[in-house]
Amino acid sequence: MSEWLVLAVVMAAACAVVLVVTVLSQRAPRGATAAAGLDDREAPKTPDVLEYMVMMVGVVYAIVLGLAIAGVWEARGAAQDAVRAEAQALHEVTQRVQVYPADFRDRLRADIDTYVSEVVEAEWPRMVEHQELSSRGTELLAAVRSDIAEREPKNELEAQAYQPMLDQVAAAEDARNARAAGAGETLPGIVWFGLISGAVVTIGLIFTMQIGRSFRELLLAGLFSALIAFLLFLVWDFDAPFGRSGSESADAFRQLFPGATGSG
Repeated sequence: MSEWLVLAVVMAAACAVVLVVTVLSQRAPRGATAAAGLDDREAPKTPDVLEYMVMMVGVVYAIVLGLAIAGVWEARGAAQDAVRAEAQALHEVTQRVQVYPADFRDRLRADIDTYVSEVVEAEWPRMVEHQELSSRGTELLAAVRSDIAEREPKNELEAQAYQPMLDQVAAAEDARNARAAGAGETLPGIVWFGLISGAVVTIGLIFTMQIGRSFRELLLAGLFSALIAFLLFLVWDFDAPFGRSGSESADAFRQLFPGATGSG
């Protein structure tokens, strides 16, 4: 099931529940009012203190929801920065190795392509589904480091490129470790409990107000519940820094290594 379909189902379900409950909750009060011989103007009104409490609960929940969205958005941005840093560091190695002989240059680039292919095609789905990296990816990156470290520079140009290439491999390893640290979900379970409970309370407070059954009032009640459902979906979707499905977040590798990832 695609994320867009999940969003549509969640919003439609939240809106339908609120509308049905609102309509049903209005039947008994209206019937009692009619039986008592009162018109709508004489029906009980919502106390001012209740309106104030509803407003304050909505404001507090909006603040909490906004902080949750900001937190998961920041975590996703940091995860994407780590991916770009890792891909760029490896790409820099492939450029700096240009000064080396063809046999070593081709071997190092082939090892880097093998690592990138492993990351995009095998490691990425594992990271998204199980929040962990593969041991083979670690071995392949270690092989890239060994290729450089074990090859003694033969001339001045190679000596100038030697240490920068090692530094770039170290930067790729740091970015890989950051990618591993950011593979899990951002928000703990207690935060999700608060967000869902707050949504139920906030939407439930709609029924404490004197909502009529006019099109305008039902429309506003439905849109409000749909908005809450959309924001919760947004938090849920961003709570996975590298996405919930596919490997679109690995685009930095595809752009810099199109041959290794089959994009070329």
